[in-house]
Amino acid sequence: MALHTELPIYKVAYDLFDISTDLAKNMPRDFKASIGGKLRDECVDIVTLIFRANVAQDKTPHLDKLIERVQVIELMLRLSCDKRLISRGQYAKAVELTRSVSRQAGGWRRSARSPAS
Repeated sequence: MALHTELPIYKVAYDLFDISTDLAKNMPRDFKASIGGKLRDECVDIVTLIFRANVAQDKTPHLDKLIERVQVIELMLRLSCDKRLISRGQYAKAVELTRSVSRQAGGWRRSARSPAS
């Protein structure tokens, strides 16, 4: 088992966390704590779920939660873009990272469910 910090999914999730902190920092005060704070918290949750999945015998429940958390992040990013709290370019970059995390988590989940695991 590899260290969770060396996994490709962890590296992308960390990049997403990094971007989300910058996005939240630059949001107007009215939204900084609500949307920005929640966005950061969700990113921390996905990094934590990557760790949990990596060390768990049964990885599937953690990966299911991770995919759900990524969908919440995508929803909040879309709202942020629609409300013009972030630019379209920032939105595109962040969504690219969420999709990468989601694809990797889905592949990891399929691998964990296969009989050869």
